[in-house]
Amino acid sequence: MLDLDPAAREVTRLLAQITDDQLTRPTPCTDTPVAALLDHLMGLTLAFTWGARKTGGDRPQGVSGPPPPPSAERLEPDWRTVLPRRLTELAAAWRQPAAWQGMTTVGGVTMPAETMGLVALDELVLHGWDLARATGQSFTCDQASTEAVLAFTTETARPEQAAGRDGLFGPVVEVPPDAPALDRALGFAGRDPNWTPPTT
Repeated sequence: MLDLDPAAREVTRLLAQITDDQLTRPTPCTDTPVAALLDHLMGLTLAFTWGARKTGGDRPQGVSGPPPPPSAERLEPDWRTVLPRRLTELAAAWRQPAAWQGMTTVGGVTMPAETMGLVALDELVLHGWDLARATGQSFTCDQASTEAVLAFTTETARPEQAAGRDGLFGPVVEVPPDAPALDRALGFAGRDPNWTPPTT
């Protein structure tokens, strides 16, 4: 079991400092402004909470499969109150031992629950970093989460994992082997640890 709470709390901290004029800023995710990344977080927090509980939640009848692409236009107006609550619920759901047992499905993908929990943590850490960079904030990741995400992104960066990586991460960014663990995890996830928003 991994504790998703530190990563969830860090994302929540970042959310409190995001201003309306920052919603259109670019993020390290290609063609994904801050508002679209927030929309993605709104959806993934629900999906991974349902995955932990192994239920479809209150998803509309007959709706299944992968979620639609993130959209700035679809971001709910009350995201400032809803998303922190969903982050808290996500961490709480994965705190239950049963969440890590058996198989579960998220976004139309079925895999062992212990792997799905790691994917959930990976999403929180990477997108937390994305938000921090896009909005000029600092980002802190606890050691346990950093080590888990580094192990996960290292595995996905192996050549034989190229097919499964498509659509999940961009091409690997070369990072010095003696760089901090989070920087190496970011590089394996297709992110440049030195990324900053382009100047206008």
